[in-house]
Amino acid sequence: MALFPAFAGCSSDGAAPEQTGLDWLNNRSFCTEDALSLHQRTQHAVPPSHPDPPLSSNDPKRQTSGSDTSDSEAKRERKKRKKKKKKHKKQKRSSEEEEDERDARSTVSGAIRDLKDPQPVGAAREDTRGSAASDEVQSAPEETFSIDKKADPANWEYKSLYRGDIVRYKRRTPSCLGMNPKKQQITWEGANNKKTSQKRADRYYSRAAVQTLRARAESVSCSKDGADHGPRGFIPVQNCDPDPAAASSGGPVSWVNPLGVYDTSTAMWLQGRGGPESKTPAPEPRDTNVLEKVEDYNRRVREDPGDITTWMEFVSFQDELIHQPSMYSTSDSEMDSHRMSLKMVLEKKLSILERAIESNPASTELKLARLRLCEEFWENAALLKEWQKLIFLHPNDPQLWRKYLQFSQGQFSTFSVSKVNAVYGKCLRTLSAVHDGSMLSHPAVPGTERSMYHVFLQQCHFLRQAGHCEKAVSLFQALIDFTFYKPDSVKAMTTKEQVEFFEPFWDSGEPRFGEKGAKGWSSWMRQQEKGGWVIINNLDEEEDEDEEEEIDIKDKSRPRSEIWLNVESAREARHWIPWRPDPAKKQTEEDCEDPERQVLFDDIGPSMFKISSAELKFQLVLSFLQFLGVPCDSRAPPTSFYLYLDDASIFDHIPFYERMLTSHELPLSGVGAVGHLVTMRRGRAQIGQCKEGERFIQDVFQSAMSCITVEEKMKLSVCWLQYEIAKVVRCLQEKNKKKLKSQGKRSKRLAKGLLKEKANRSSLALWKEYALLEWLLGNTEEARKVFDAAIGLAGSRGLKDQQLRSLCLLYAELEAETGAQPGYEAGSRAVHILTSLADRSPYVPYTGSAPAVSVLKARKSYERALEDSLKQSADPALVALTGCLALFQYLTVGIDSAVAVFLQVSDSLALPAGECDEAQGSWSPLQAIAVMHTNLLKYHMKVGVYPRAPLREALMAALRLYPHNVTLWKSYIQSEGKSHNCNKARRFIDGVRRASDALEPYLFAIKTEEDRKKLLESVQRGDTGDVHAVMPETGLSNRIKALFERGLATERGAHCLLLWRMYLCFMVSQGHQDRSQGLFYKAVQSCPWAKVLYLDAVEYFPDRLQEIIDLMIEKELRVRLPLEELDLLLED
Repeated sequence: MALFPAFAGCSSDGAAPEQTGLDWLNNRSFCTEDALSLHQRTQHAVPPSHPDPPLSSNDPKRQTSGSDTSDSEAKRERKKRKKKKKKHKKQKRSSEEEEDERDARSTVSGAIRDLKDPQPVGAAREDTRGSAASDEVQSAPEETFSIDKKADPANWEYKSLYRGDIVRYKRRTPSCLGMNPKKQQITWEGANNKKTSQKRADRYYSRAAVQTLRARAESVSCSKDGADHGPRGFIPVQNCDPDPAAASSGGPVSWVNPLGVYDTSTAMWLQGRGGPESKTPAPEPRDTNVLEKVEDYNRRVREDPGDITTWMEFVSFQDELIHQPSMYSTSDSEMDSHRMSLKMVLEKKLSILERAIESNPASTELKLARLRLCEEFWENAALLKEWQKLIFLHPNDPQLWRKYLQFSQGQFSTFSVSKVNAVYGKCLRTLSAVHDGSMLSHPAVPGTERSMYHVFLQQCHFLRQAGHCEKAVSLFQALIDFTFYKPDSVKAMTTKEQVEFFEPFWDSGEPRFGEKGAKGWSSWMRQQEKGGWVIINNLDEEEDEDEEEEIDIKDKSRPRSEIWLNVESAREARHWIPWRPDPAKKQTEEDCEDPERQVLFDDIGPSMFKISSAELKFQLVLSFLQFLGVPCDSRAPPTSFYLYLDDASIFDHIPFYERMLTSHELPLSGVGAVGHLVTMRRGRAQIGQCKEGERFIQDVFQSAMSCITVEEKMKLSVCWLQYEIAKVVRCLQEKNKKKLKSQGKRSKRLAKGLLKEKANRSSLALWKEYALLEWLLGNTEEARKVFDAAIGLAGSRGLKDQQLRSLCLLYAELEAETGAQPGYEAGSRAVHILTSLADRSPYVPYTGSAPAVSVLKARKSYERALEDSLKQSADPALVALTGCLALFQYLTVGIDSAVAVFLQVSDSLALPAGECDEAQGSWSPLQAIAVMHTNLLKYHMKVGVYPRAPLREALMAALRLYPHNVTLWKSYIQSEGKSHNCNKARRFIDGVRRASDALEPYLFAIKTEEDRKKLLESVQRGDTGDVHAVMPETGLSNRIKALFERGLATERGAHCLLLWRMYLCFMVSQGHQDRSQGLFYKAVQSCPWAKVLYLDAVEYFPDRLQEIIDLMIEKELRVRLPLEELDLLLED
């Protein structure tokens, strides 16, 4: 019979000669006659008279050779079966019938071979390895079994038979013959009931599927045959396989494959030939591009091991090898796998850096990167020792010093305010010696002076956040005196010698910078050479300081922790000015109730350094005013901004500062000012100080006016007036009419006094601020008169004057917001102002509509001026010109023309290199133009019907370029907050976060999710406060926690106070007290210097007041109200 169904019709007798190679397909060994004869022989066999028949002695060799032949054939048969079993051991048998058929075939074939090669039956029985079937054939039924009369002692000793004597078998089914397998089943004792686990197909989220998706895909192209262009149910794909035979599942029909069911390789195997050698190349590994980059980096560092940039790029490239989860991901398994992958990547980075340092032992950048990585593996003591060693070897590297200061500031185990302040002093003293040239072993690095200035600012903010505001204010006073009032006789000396001469002045008790009657260090030295000052008490009596009012506890029934917080915050707001004994009141140093309010020279002397740059000198004054809470254009360096960020005012929305185009943003919004150290829940006033503090700020302005140039005086006057306007805006927000009236009078008096000065009479910037002040106070007509007078004062300078363009832009914005609408007649006040700016004729106040010819001429003038400005590099003058033209087009043509102006300017100016990474720096012209673009779209949507898509696209394009811009983030969050689809915003913010190391995406993503959660809770909660599950929470709490964890895991986020405070406030609001306490101690581990964190903890955990204050005292943070004093106040 045939083994394959395809050969069922083939006859073995009539086979063609060419089919001789396929004889094994037919079972020719089976013959019906042989089977019948074997059966008859078995039935008619005569049993012998004795059990062992005699052997034939005629031919013993033949008997032996016959048995050997039978044994060898049986061995060969068994070997063949074993080979087949080994070859197909992983494949399961299709059915039990095939097995039985194969066994029966082998048994019959063996018997037939015995018939063909006869041998005596006794020889077969003599063979001890004969089969049981041959024994049954040759032996009588009663002699088949034998009785073993010899006892086996093992049967007595053991309970059962030896397992080797028991026949082995496999149980194929849980049933037996005669049973219905569907209804009946036998449970065999000791049977293994475990089901064989079948491997399920991989899902799309499995590791293998994700790796496949990341692999480089094969190119797939559509068919180029365009004969049929009708609708189809599928997209035809071009066949990339060159072998047409392999394209079909089955091979061609032939005598080997008559049914066409075998493929080509099987057909060739049936013919006895091997398959064709595969010419298809081995598949390329998945991440070939990654391997190519790794190979390229290895080649580059091998060829040029001294290239530091390539080594650092190679280290940064390791981050691309791991898949970073989304910032919104809440999967624990995904985060665990990311942590494991991150640990392996860190080890790779460390290995690369060690190789790089071996090739470049003098590279500070490589050593710094290695130390940053070692924070994950080394102990704090080993890290500190390595840092000190590195600082000793490279004392002239300012960047290394700043990293070392940040490391020392963030080590909780070894932190104390005095230790870290001493490290700041050592840093400035060492860099000053390098800058002076007194340290001959190490030359000065370019930019050392500016780096020292940034370190000084960082020290002042460190002391402010630690609660030592008096020391921070004294540092500013001392450095300004040391810089601006330096005597000529000591200018040629080194910094160390100058500090020695400065100490007597500081200890003399003379008024310092910002105090009444301050004359400076140089005047004091000249007068000392003449014999001293002549004291004249002719100060204004009405401005004499009142006695210091004692802070009373109004309600002693309140909780103890709340009373402590109230008194501590009140003293923080009033006692930030250093205490000095007043000779007029016959005070001495012993009269001070709090010795910490006095600042000694040892606290500020090591931080003095020389400043020779005029720009840095003026920036020092602006930074001092900014430190006091005055809005000045003084930005923090990108590397230190997130250390200063500790206040939630970065999210505040002040509508009085938002106009049609320009937005006045308070610089350093989010950075707390001195005297405003309050908890997260209480918030703080946006601007302003206590009465004594306001007098001090005025004295600082007056003292600074005497030591700067005329141009700088004009800028400082504008800052002073902007500070007064900010206080007016605060009164407008509070809707306090009485306070607004008194504040308005003081501000107008100051503005008029500043404009009376001869240097400020022609300052259009100062006139602009005064007109804005009148407009905010509601005096619209008076403000118009001021604007018209200022424009007339400029004459016919027109578009050439930058300050005039800025003034006219503000004037036109205010007029357009009050009355003009899109499509308004050309004779509006705003159009008249912009038309007059483009015309070089003298300005005439508004009397009626402007003629159409003047409008056309003005448009041509604007376009010509814009083309000339675009040919030059981007400068601040371009911003006002672009705003004027865009507003002019908006009022005369429409929104599309105005947007076209912004797009033209943005496309024409190339983005400067590195500008995208600028954190909180002064706004570049392109940033200001992007803000104007988005503000105009927002205003147009507010006054009319307009789609949100243009605004969304403009904001997304701007934020990709400027991820640090807080104003753009506020606009984006406000715009997306009105949309129900939050996934688009989440994907966009996550994309910006991956492309930048800024923290603003994290902060505003958290703020967005918190606002969404509050909105959802307000919908769910009824009037009784119960939660109605109308809408699911959709995991917002877990998503917010995931955002916090991602942000804090970054290098900058780990030391960001605002991020820790927001996280702690959120956890407390969720009711997780135990987790919140653990989070507080975790925050203190990263930011041990932040007093505001301890104040938040006192508010959240009032029962731990004593423990928290003890921790503050241990770390030398400023505690203005000890608990012992609180107990005395409560007793009284």
